[in-house]
Amino acid sequence: MASVVESIDVKVPVSTAYNQWTQFEEFPRFMEGVKSVTQTDDTHLHWVAEVGGKDKEWDAEITEQHPDERVAWNATSGAENAGVVTFHRIDDETTRVTLQLDADPEGLVENLGTALGFLDRRVKGDLERFKEYIESRGTESGAWRGDVEAPIQR
Repeated sequence: MASVVESIDVKVPVSTAYNQWTQFEEFPRFMEGVKSVTQTDDTHLHWVAEVGGKDKEWDAEITEQHPDERVAWNATSGAENAGVVTFHRIDDETTRVTLQLDADPEGLVENLGTALGFLDRRVKGDLERFKEYIESRGTESGAWRGDVEAPIQR
């Protein structure tokens, strides 16, 4: 399993950054390789993306979500991945967005790409494009402010 952690400061209030991040179907606007994200209900997403030159599909479940704080997910089928994005208030107009992504590369091309740092650069680039996207808009395109409690660990 490959793990990446990247952060970026965006010049919008924490609620604006968080609200925009909850608009999963807009991810193709700033995430490289993501062709579509379809939200099927409050906690389930279907992804289509190009990874290592091949189209991949997977389903993911939001396992924890707290407004203005965090969104965590885990793949439930297809490409194995999990992660969490957190939102930290720096000041009234600045938010630090931190993304931690764990992904299991499949096959020679993905393993080689991971070894060469492609995943790290992709995550960094996605955050830079998110910054540009939300700062140029100045406001979120929508919001979902519901809470999803993490499952009880036993």
